[in-house]
This record gives sequence, structure tokens and C-alpha cells, in this order.
Amino acid sequence: MAIRARLLDLGRRYYTPVLALQRALHAAVAEGREPDTWLVVEHEPVITLGRNAKAANVLLPRPLLEARGVDVVEVERGGDVTYHGPGQVVVYPIRRLERFREVVPLVASLETAVTGALYRFGIDAQPRSEHRGVYVGDDAICAIGIAVKRMTSLHGLALNACTVLDYDRLITPCGTPQFGITSISAQTGREVSWAEARDALLDSLEGAFGIEFEREEIPPGAPLPFPSNPVVETA
Repeated sequence: MAIRARLLDLGRRYYTPVLALQRALHAAVAEGREPDTWLVVEHEPVITLGRNAKAANVLLPRPLLEARGVDVVEVERGGDVTYHGPGQVVVYPIRRLERFREVVPLVASLETAVTGALYRFGIDAQPRSEHRGVYVGDDAICAIGIAVKRMTSLHGLALNACTVLDYDRLITPCGTPQFGITSISAQTGREVSWAEARDALLDSLEGAFGIEFEREEIPPGAPLPFPSNPVVETA
């Protein structure tokens, strides 16, 4: 029998407020004040810098990025430089882990869910052990980067659905110049909407994790549902 899991569908949002929500929920879940919570969101353009980010992998100066409406944010996840933007399905699992050795299985289950969702679109994709994420041949279609603090995960995955594939002019995605980038739309030859990709991915995540999402949609412009008395962690 599937375990019920809380899912907040945030729609399209800027990155920084959602990061604050992640951190507040992370503190609440770690302290037992909130249940495990998954977030699904579509972000406005942003470049995130992981703990191992190299400055050289951001290809444009920050003033020029800001002029183009692209934020740059340092975060506590693993990995290098990542882009999020319209047409990309982003999922953040904020989950309490019983033991630290569950981190690798968590990432593997996320990869399994992504490959399963892509299979529904007729796309043969595979993870790579040396570079976490999911790839179609030598092209990255999904980036994965998580952090675990106080035995609770945050950050997650970003799947290209109908993303405009020119963001490699802004960054070297994940610091791996040997790989290209692709999307579900590019692979299928048709426009696959964000919502269509979201629904396929969420369904596949339910199967991979043995859960059933209890979904709560947050209307556009509505305040984000911060937990009561939040303790907001900083990077």
C-alpha cells in the first residue's frame, strides 16, 4: 500500500522565495514539526552555484546576466553550476532520512523516476555514475543535486521539458563541457508542455518511491505556505 506524501505545486515562481521556503520546511521537517514535503515548481531564469561551483563555469559577467533577468544564487547542494528556467520541471524532496547511507539510494530513485517518466515519451535515457543526473546519449536532460543536513534532504532535480536550449551560452552546465543538453520536446519533435511533463514525472516518482502524493496547488500570486514559527536556515 502506497504511503501518502505531501506535495506542494507552486506553479511558476522566482527562485529566491522558493529557496527560503525550502529552508524553512527543511528545518520544520528535521525538527518533526512538519511531515516530509515535496515541492514541484517552474522557475524564472536563475543560475545556482553549488558547493563545488567554479567561477569559470559562469560564462557571462553578473551585470550582463542581471540585465538579461537571470539571477545568480549560491546554494548548499552538491555539484557545480546549474540553470533553472521556464519549461523546466523542478522537484525538491524535503525528506527525513533514517541514516546517512540512504543518500545514494535517494539520488538513484530520483534517477529511476526520471528515466521512467521519459520512457513514457519514447525516450531512452540513462543515468551516469560519474556524473549524477539523466542523459540521452551524451546530452543531459535532467540535473540532480541534493544536500543533506540534520539527516533531512533538500534541493533535488530539474528536468528539461520545453526549456529553450540556449542556456549553455550562460554556463557550462554542471561543469561538464563534454556533455550537451536536450529536452523532452527536442527528443520527441513536438512541444511537450511543462504540465504534461510534470504529471508524467510526478506519477513516476510515486512509483519509484512507493508513495501517493496529496497534492496542494498554490495559486499564482498567492503567498508561499511557510510553516508556522519557521526557523529559516542559511547556506
